[in-house]
Amino acid sequence: MRLITEWMRRLYDWVMGWAHSPYGTWALFAIAFAESSFFPIPPDVLLIALAVAIPARAFRYAAVCTAASVLGGAFGYLIGHEFFDVLGEPIVRFYAAEEQYQAVQELYQRYDAYAIAVAGLTPVPYKIATITAGFFEVHFGRFLVASLASRSLRFFVIGGLIRLFGPQIRTFIDRYFGVLSIVFLVMLVAGFLLLGWLAG
Repeated sequence: MRLITEWMRRLYDWVMGWAHSPYGTWALFAIAFAESSFFPIPPDVLLIALAVAIPARAFRYAAVCTAASVLGGAFGYLIGHEFFDVLGEPIVRFYAAEEQYQAVQELYQRYDAYAIAVAGLTPVPYKIATITAGFFEVHFGRFLVASLASRSLRFFVIGGLIRLFGPQIRTFIDRYFGVLSIVFLVMLVAGFLLLGWLAG
């Protein structure tokens, strides 16, 4: 647990550097896009860093993050639909998410594109949901709407809190980062359990 917390602290400190870079917005777009299909780092960390640095732009950053994430989700859908054997399956195996893949499959069979809202809002790996949606040919229009709704809610809530509380949020994060890291990991496990329960 300590190693994970230290790794997350180094990651947090690294992405905070982008808040003072002229390329911060582009970095946010790239990470949000890639995380929706194959990249392991969630965009929330950089979104928080940038928005804390300039709270007046919090909603702008949230919009960039949302747009990139939905576009990345569409790319993940394409991977699952057209290139599952070549790209999709190796990605699922890389993240050791075979069980989650099966659970998401059952969710789509029951709830169609509504299942994407679960992955879009919770720590359930969104990339697994996007690839699975493409492979099982979930209606693309409903997939996009569900992705847009869930991802915008997630990122605009973060942006709204930072816009409301401003730099105080950064002090809070710095002071309680260890606790927040553990909470995030607990939420991640809870997300997987929720996914399994909904599919069970």
